[in-house]
Amino acid sequence: MASRYLSVASLKPDLRSAKGTRIQRGLTIRFLRVVTLIFLDVIALILAWKLAVFYGTPLQSPWTQKTSFLLLTLIVEIGILAAQGLYRAGIHRRSYPNLIKSVSLSEVFLLLIAFLYEPNHYVSRSTFLLFWFFSVAFVCSTRYLFDVTTKLLRNRGAVLHPVFLITDAEEQEDHTKLIAQENCYLILGSADSSCLDLRNRETTFEYLHKLGIVEAFVSWNAIKNRLYVCWHFHTAGITLRILPIKSEVRHPKSVLWMIGEVPCMTIPAPIITGSDFWVKRCFDLCCSIILLIILSPVYLLIALVIKLDSPGPVFFKQDRIGLHCKKFKIWKFRTMVVNAEKLQATLEAKNEIKDGVLFKVKDDPRITRVGKFLRRYSLDELPQLFNVLLGQMSLVGPRPLPIRDVERFQTAHFIRQEVLPGITGLWQVSGRSNIENFEDAVKLDIAYIENWSLWLDLKILLQTIQVVLQKTGAY
Repeated sequence: MASRYLSVASLKPDLRSAKGTRIQRGLTIRFLRVVTLIFLDVIALILAWKLAVFYGTPLQSPWTQKTSFLLLTLIVEIGILAAQGLYRAGIHRRSYPNLIKSVSLSEVFLLLIAFLYEPNHYVSRSTFLLFWFFSVAFVCSTRYLFDVTTKLLRNRGAVLHPVFLITDAEEQEDHTKLIAQENCYLILGSADSSCLDLRNRETTFEYLHKLGIVEAFVSWNAIKNRLYVCWHFHTAGITLRILPIKSEVRHPKSVLWMIGEVPCMTIPAPIITGSDFWVKRCFDLCCSIILLIILSPVYLLIALVIKLDSPGPVFFKQDRIGLHCKKFKIWKFRTMVVNAEKLQATLEAKNEIKDGVLFKVKDDPRITRVGKFLRRYSLDELPQLFNVLLGQMSLVGPRPLPIRDVERFQTAHFIRQEVLPGITGLWQVSGRSNIENFEDAVKLDIAYIENWSLWLDLKILLQTIQVVLQKTGAY
């Protein structure tokens, strides 16, 4: 029995042992990247030093005359850049604030060394300041040129990391898009989670080895119930990247925080609670008042043209569902015939929104001649500045929808009603009327809510101006 046990055990080596010794896959490219970055930084720093000494006030000092002191300067600078992780892949090497901070820190450190070593013979203040300025400028410039060159090469299909995707079929499209966002990976193949089953595992890793895979992206669903499978990637020399499932996707405002040795997703609390929203509200009020004053002549002109074009009131008021599903009257310039809402029932069959939640008809017969012009340039929305002034709406937010549309909501759709509706939003600058499915619009609304910031609002407002001028998707 013992001999039989030994013979079987000899066929199954330790899980942590590799079948053969080999260099980590992709190490050559990573090594060349680091060497290239260091070489560029060295050239930038030498050039910065030479120019600083040439243009600075001359001063007899071993620091400007001996090569050994220049070598010390380079070692300190490169060492601090490396310690700050500025030679790592991805966003780390492109962190220009960290580059500036690290170069400045190394300059101060060199100044301290020089003072302790030879306090009476360092360099002039002008030389020191010029060296700092040139170092920051040249190091950032060479890093930028490196990134631009790398991006151009990757757009041509070069210097891409060959990767393999293992995920369930329903998540494959989302995960493929997520990987493609990095623009540094070449997906050579994909498979579902069954390829990691015990009976298929050996074949899978042989296949990955033949393809020359450097990294494998594996969904958490595909790996969570398969014990020790991470060791197989480890011993195959393949970097494993675990993709979250949809319900566990990292929140955009979160940071990773370590509790002991366990990473914990943390969303920090603001110093002043709700301060961002009150800034947004003050911005809405100030902008709406200013715009109402500036645009008052335009309001009068539009009102006159509407009156001359067709019988009926200048303004169109409709019940809309706003914050917390409360009804309010939305104001718009009238762009349709007076009995437009009654005629809508006869046009339901022509609705171009596939799921029927929203109502959109491209050549809506109810729209007046002036109405077509107003809609094309979104001028019919201008009276909603009064809704903003009354606190019923914001300049930016999910669009408030009619009662007819909200009655067709599914439970998941009501999340968009938990924020103040807006005149414009992410939906409007991402396709406007070209969006044919309400689910796509809801995804954009949810993305806005999750990623909201004052800066995002400002970007949407600026994009809205561009979209309106280009008449993108307006009808």
